[in-house]
Amino acid sequence: MYFNAERQSQKKGSRTARRSRALIAAGALAATAGLLLAGCSSSGTPGASGSSDSGELTVWHYFSDPNQVKVMTDYADLFQKNHPDVSVNNVYVPYDQMDQKLIASVGAKTGPDVVVFNGADASNLALAGTLAPMDDQWNSFADKDQFPDSVVHKVDGKTYAVQGYVNLLGLWYNKDILAKAGVTPPTTMDELDAAMAKVAAGGDQGITLSGLPNSQGEWQAYPWLTDAGFDYADPQADAAAAGLTTVQNWIDEGYLSKEAVTWDQTVPFQKFAAGGVAFAENGNWQIGTAKSDAAFDYGVVPLPLGDKGKVYLGGEGEGIGAFAKNPDLAWQYLQETYFSSDGQLLALADSGTIPARADTATDAAVTGDPLIKPFADSVAAQGANYPSDAIPPASVADVQLAGGQAWSSVIGGAATPEQAADKFLSTLQPLLSAK
Repeated sequence: MYFNAERQSQKKGSRTARRSRALIAAGALAATAGLLLAGCSSSGTPGASGSSDSGELTVWHYFSDPNQVKVMTDYADLFQKNHPDVSVNNVYVPYDQMDQKLIASVGAKTGPDVVVFNGADASNLALAGTLAPMDDQWNSFADKDQFPDSVVHKVDGKTYAVQGYVNLLGLWYNKDILAKAGVTPPTTMDELDAAMAKVAAGGDQGITLSGLPNSQGEWQAYPWLTDAGFDYADPQADAAAAGLTTVQNWIDEGYLSKEAVTWDQTVPFQKFAAGGVAFAENGNWQIGTAKSDAAFDYGVVPLPLGDKGKVYLGGEGEGIGAFAKNPDLAWQYLQETYFSSDGQLLALADSGTIPARADTATDAAVTGDPLIKPFADSVAAQGANYPSDAIPPASVADVQLAGGQAWSSVIGGAATPEQAADKFLSTLQPLLSAK
């Protein structure tokens, strides 16, 4: 997640590698016909020598948040400054349509040069044939050692994408509301609950977060589930129920609105920035929105988790389309934008993303910023691979969906924590053992 401001409304990705291939086969004829009628033609395979340089580089992304859109625009400007004969065409594809449009484009042997997508979807997209292997390019990249293994996405030993930055969740707080209630930013779960009780007594809302029944919900549920002892490597229903009880208590006490089941991660932060809410479980990518929209003093602390609590290290993966027209130019673009120190600092300035490069993460722009530093501290203390290594690549989408559904069902009152946990675990067992 995102993590990013946009997450899917319903995961349409493959449930297994076999289903991914079946989906491609089923849609290939229709997709090909439609695209050919629109005047599209197939192109050469990525990495082939002599690939044509049409002067245009097409980049697909799913950003609608203005600050994240600015990153795309600034990257286009940065690249075009160094390559004046190239036009970078940023194409917006809604998050919940990205996977299916990429799969349809493969059926027609066409598609973007560069794909910017939810990093957790790398395995699904690679298995569906939408991404080109990047091993030759990545292995020859002089700065590859600056990137931790957790941001390099491999499937069956092949590299398909790399994250230029990391996004993760923290606890945003309204300084004015906390001062009125006489509380300080919480460092433990008990302190968080006590703070929200005082805030609610003063007439303000306790917390906002996303409760969508999909990967966004699972992304936001994961810290509270793991804090209660849940682990995908050894999932237990009682631990899942304990984590889900946390959010049910917030609903019962009136700290969190049931409307959260309809909110993606953009909406709850908009509500936080509008005022009247003490806390927001949200990410570093919201820094620009806070600066532009919040008319009150605010701050960030790491999520107040115990020793077992973890936070996903998410963010967008960047790869080369399987049927890119300009694969060499696409790789050059990635080197000069997402994978360069200058490009990562630019994204940090625009939207608050945490640089993936080890050298750039120690820059004063990171360590000296009171809003960025809590997120950077969380990377070392609470960071977890996204998705969990315990989830087989072909099962990632279904596991995320199941986790989001459990989270959402409790927030909306459709199930008790115990009921949601039992259903979640029964769905998980075959998915975690899938090959």
